[in-house]
Amino acid sequence: MSSYIRLFSMYFMAVLYIVAGVLHFIKPQFYLPIMPRYLPYHLELIYLSGLCEVICGLLLFSKRTQVLGAWLTIALLIAVYPANIQMTQDYFEKNHPQKYMVAGRLPLQFILIWWAYQYTTTTGHIKSH
Repeated sequence: MSSYIRLFSMYFMAVLYIVAGVLHFIKPQFYLPIMPRYLPYHLELIYLSGLCEVICGLLLFSKRTQVLGAWLTIALLIAVYPANIQMTQDYFEKNHPQKYMVAGRLPLQFILIWWAYQYTTTTGHIKSH
């Protein structure tokens, strides 16, 4: 992969996580129904995961913190996976018309993990131009 495409891909990913994280603060009510019922403090966890997404995105912008940001992004994606499972279960129980689209998010999470993994080493490290 050319260094320009790699750089664009990482910055694009970083922006996606920052925007997604900010949305946790702007629209927390969107995330409340998908919180796993066994977890306490739903609203606080929504804000915490949003903050983590913003931090992960910001860490990806700096060459010095890119590897840490990528690993933390992977950890975050694993941590929020139960919410995707909860949402899928709820949609199927209610026979929601978008149940298959939501179920498609489950394997998408592994693609997002793979994407972040591309930036976990300094091999092929991105040089800022």
